Order: sequence, then C-alpha cells, then structure tokens
Amino acid sequence: TMEFVIDVLQRFFSKSPQEAHALMLEIHHKGKAACGVYTYEVAESKAQKVSSYARQKGHPLKSIVEAVE
Repeated sequence: TMEFVIDVLQRFFSKSPQEAHALMLEIHHKGKAACGVYTYEVAESKAQKVSSYARQKGHPLKSIVEAVE
C-alpha cells in the first residue's frame, strides 16, 4: 500500500513525511525512485532490511541497489 511505502521510506531512509510522500508518488507513477546515495555496503544492508521487513508484513515491496556514476 502507499502507506506502507511511506512507512518504509521514513523507517529505513529517514525521510520526513513530506519527502516520503513525494517519493512514494514517484514510485507509484514511475515504478521506482532513488531513496538515497550510500556506500555499496550500506545500500545492500538497507535493501536487505527493507526486503525482510516487507516480507514480514506481507507486502511485495522490492528494493534494489544501483550504481551512481
């Protein structure tokens, strides 16, 4: 749900309610959004935590790590 995506953005990416809502809409309309820029290790850890949390809550949310050039 949109509410769940907002929760994840706030919980794992320290987004404000307004930032989380804007990112959720971008994800909703474009299919993805950049949630932050981190070292590879931190990004992988966040992606794993998000995936685990989503599974626990019964949501099919996918989190991926992409390189920034």
